[in-house]
Amino acid sequence: MTRNPATPLPPPKARRRLRENAALTRDQLAARVGVTRAAVREWESGRSTPRGRKREAYARLLNTLADEAAARRPEPEAVSGRKEAPTPAPDPTADQGARHDRTPASVPVLVAVGAGPERTAPDRAPAPAGGAAPPAGPVAAAGEHPALTPAQAFDALYEFAAPALVRQAYLLTGRRELARESVERAFQLAWEHWPEVARDRDPAGWVRAAAYEYALSPWHRFRPRHRQPEPPPADPADRTLLNALLRLPAPHRRTLLLYDGVGLGLPETAAETEASTPAAANRLLHAREALAGQVPELADPQVLHRRLAELASVERLRASGTAEVRTGSERRARFWTRAAIAFTVALIGATALTLRTAPTRYEPPVPPGETVRGVPPRVAQGPLSDEERELREKLRDQVQDGPQRLVPEPG
Repeated sequence: MTRNPATPLPPPKARRRLRENAALTRDQLAARVGVTRAAVREWESGRSTPRGRKREAYARLLNTLADEAAARRPEPEAVSGRKEAPTPAPDPTADQGARHDRTPASVPVLVAVGAGPERTAPDRAPAPAGGAAPPAGPVAAAGEHPALTPAQAFDALYEFAAPALVRQAYLLTGRRELARESVERAFQLAWEHWPEVARDRDPAGWVRAAAYEYALSPWHRFRPRHRQPEPPPADPADRTLLNALLRLPAPHRRTLLLYDGVGLGLPETAAETEASTPAAANRLLHAREALAGQVPELADPQVLHRRLAELASVERLRASGTAEVRTGSERRARFWTRAAIAFTVALIGATALTLRTAPTRYEPPVPPGETVRGVPPRVAQGPLSDEERELREKLRDQVQDGPQRLVPEPG
């Protein structure tokens, strides 16, 4: 994906955040740019990128929204309260101040991949607890070590994000093998698109979104090994919590884990789940109510975060080595490349065979049969007369082979 250096575009999540901070709907922004609502949705989700004049107009509008947001930004004392965008559901945002007072021992279990440049607020926990460790991230490492190779940057990102991401995937699916497979597949995809991931403002968030999408894919239910349930946790309390999580719908479960487990804000959670901020708040409220109905002590967000961290840390989940993941990604890329080449060759061969065997001139089709009228009916053979019978007996008595058959004798 090439971008115009004169008018760079912010990441997809930042585009959506700028629009929501300006209180603009997709329809309003589409009308100002001169495109459809579906196009704005594709741009904010990162599935497509504007080009030409539309890109210029979109970039100018985003710059204007960014300047307006900077002008409206309050003083640092007010920012420390970490107010979120206004939403119709005040409960998820009311306890955000308390969410930063969690125990440092439980935070690294789930929050290690929740770091990003846009999440460095003054009231955040220290770097080891919040997961925003600049020396370990590939972006910070690239700034401090210009000679860092792509493989080394990828290994740093994997070692930093993979352990916590495997635990998160386990909370999403309740399956240990699927959790490890999801993380490996997400990092393989990241290695295939490494230039794009390395330039992203939150590489760990990019991998997290890919891992969540793969872990929650409905196609896993058709796999034979996923039809059999895995052994549940040994502790009855952990087993009850895991069963309550798995009973939640997949969007609610993902929203709850991102907000109460990883510690993302409500706008970031909505952007990652591709939902509006009010929809994400409603999902969070319904998920909390469902969990509190089965486990009353989970009504407190701090207790819920601590229980999620404890449940994730009980299971000894290990991710594969970085070299194995990179090798698997390269092997997978080679396989699909060869498959594409083989399919192209087969298509070219089929086309050449068709051109070789196809007729070179027009051959009219055979017309369908027609009924012929006026032809007399065929007369069937009637009974033989006495003379015809004598002639038949005479012919049967004569020699049927030899020269006498060819040269008749005079009578």
